[in-house]
Amino acid sequence: MKNRSLVAISDYSKDDYLEIMELAAQFEKNPVQKILDGKVVATLFFEPSTRTRLSFESAVNRLGGKVLGFSDTSQTSVSKGETLKDTIKMVSCYADLIVMRHPLEGAARYASEISKVPIINAGDGANQHPTQCLLDLYSIKKTQGTLDNLKITMVGDLKYGRTVHSLLMAMSYFNPSFSFIAPEELRLPDEYKQFLKQRNIKFEEHTEMAPNINDADIIYMTRVQRERFADPLEYEKVKNVYVLRNSMLDNTKPNVKILHPLPRVNEISTDVDDNPKAYYFEQAQNAVYTRQAIICKTLQLL
Repeated sequence: MKNRSLVAISDYSKDDYLEIMELAAQFEKNPVQKILDGKVVATLFFEPSTRTRLSFESAVNRLGGKVLGFSDTSQTSVSKGETLKDTIKMVSCYADLIVMRHPLEGAARYASEISKVPIINAGDGANQHPTQCLLDLYSIKKTQGTLDNLKITMVGDLKYGRTVHSLLMAMSYFNPSFSFIAPEELRLPDEYKQFLKQRNIKFEEHTEMAPNINDADIIYMTRVQRERFADPLEYEKVKNVYVLRNSMLDNTKPNVKILHPLPRVNEISTDVDDNPKAYYFEQAQNAVYTRQAIICKTLQLL
């Protein structure tokens, strides 16, 4: 890991995952500390974000650090044509750590190779979202009491869903079985299916949601991402193909929890929100504690 950067979930080992979850549990008990006193974290969001950016900034603020950065490139020199290389080299002079979201796959890896300070990938195109993956692991562990031998059902945009790609790679250490539910246009890419086959991890693929969610321990819903489609008509064709409604949960397992990296559009009906099986808002809260842990590990402060 160059400069201790976290670019892909594979930059961390199984032991690293477990360490992050232990630290996150500690921060959940005591989130306000002064560990980052005197440290500056830059948040560079070349692509829109609400939860990821705000939870990172909340994590830094609760730990006594300072935040600088941008969430709109139109107000920066990027709008004047400044290259990513120059932006990263410049910002790395001002901060101890850079959190970056970028629409291009591979942008975070490139930034980590030229930056003087560590880079945390907050999402690079349809590629990876390792910090979301780690907070997902923490949420699964909290709700199920274990990460081992679980049935994970993933629904929606499995082609472009970077959270799906990162999570299946991390869960491969814990002997899961997967059920992938997607329309033909948004099926899981072959490279990830090959990854699972090489590790002898069971998975099945479906195009219908019911009744294929009934044996799941975790139902991981995803949004069909309009921004990933070059053709608006293709997006319109698949955008509402799966909608999880409260009545569909009647025959699911008592322990099942519904996760979603958010934002949602139409894929989870609001009548699910009050069901005790819904966990996506608590999942979003877990982001602060997990990202506190990631920041401290990256800066080697714990």
